[in-house]
Amino acid sequence: MRVAVIGIGSNSVRMLIADIENHIGHRVRRERAGTRLFAGLDAQRRLSPQSMKTSVDSVAAMATSALEAGAEETLLFATSATRDASNSDVFAALIRQTSGLELQILPGESEAQLSFFGASGKGQCGVIDIGGGSTEIIIGNGVNLSSSFSCQMGAVRLSRLYPLQSCPEMTAVIDASSRILEEKLSTLPALLPAPAWYGTGGTFTTLAAMVNGVPWTDRTHMHGTKLTCQQIEKEASLLAPMSPEERKLLPGLQPNRADIIVHGICILIACMRTLQIPEITVSEYGNLDGFLKYHYQLDELF
Repeated sequence: MRVAVIGIGSNSVRMLIADIENHIGHRVRRERAGTRLFAGLDAQRRLSPQSMKTSVDSVAAMATSALEAGAEETLLFATSATRDASNSDVFAALIRQTSGLELQILPGESEAQLSFFGASGKGQCGVIDIGGGSTEIIIGNGVNLSSSFSCQMGAVRLSRLYPLQSCPEMTAVIDASSRILEEKLSTLPALLPAPAWYGTGGTFTTLAAMVNGVPWTDRTHMHGTKLTCQQIEKEASLLAPMSPEERKLLPGLQPNRADIIVHGICILIACMRTLQIPEITVSEYGNLDGFLKYHYQLDELF
C-alpha cells in the first residue's frame, strides 16, 4: 500500500510518500515547499489570507503529486503556526475545499512525541526538534517516553522578536531562548539523563552541510553528522555578523533560511548549554516519519 503524509509547519510544507507492507514502511520520496506560514500571524493571532493561500496551494500541489505517485491514502497535519492561529478553522476549510483533505492540528506534546518516533535512535536518547514556531524536546527509549514537551521558541518566531546581525545580538537571542527553556523546565519533573541526543529540522541539516563543507542540496552528507557545541558556536559566530544576502552566498545554507538560520542555531546552543549536551547527531527524519510510524503502527521505516 502506498501512502503519503503532508505536514504544515511554521516555515514549510513537507510531504513523505512511503510504501507499507506487513507493518514495514519504505520511504519513496520527499517534497518540500518554503511557505513561512508563521510570518502570516498578526497581533490578533490571525493568519493572513495570503499566508493561508500559499500553504493551501502547496498542500493541493502535494496532494496531486501523491495521487500521481500512486498513493492510496494521504494524511495531513499541522503544527505550531496553525496551532497558534485563532482562525485555524478558516484555514482548515480552505484546505478541505481545495484538496479534499481533512486537517489534523497537533497539540505541542503530540508534535514532540512524533518527532521522537521519527528521529530517535536505539536505546535511551533525547531528541530536539527546532521548528519555525516552536521547539520540541523529548527523552525516551523506543515508544516509552519519560519527558516530552514543547517550548514557544522557534526560528521564525524569535526572528520577529529579535533582529540579529551581530554577535552581541546573537548572545541576546541565546539568553532569551535559555530563559524560555528554563521557565518551561521549572514546571516539569527533573529530566532523566540521555546518553545520546538527536536533532531534527532545517537548523540541523544546515549545520551539517556547513560543517561538512557541502552544498545544502547534497542530502547524502547530512544524516548521522555529529555536531559538538563548540562547532555549533563557531558557525553561529561566523554567520551572525553577515547580512541575509551574504549568507545566501554560502553553499551550505538554503537561501530561504538565510534570515532565520542564526535564530535557530541560538535556540540549539541554549538547549545544549542548559541540558548539558556535549554532542548531538543530525537526523534527516522527523515528525512526518513519526506520524507514519504511529498512524500505521509500523515496526520499522526504512
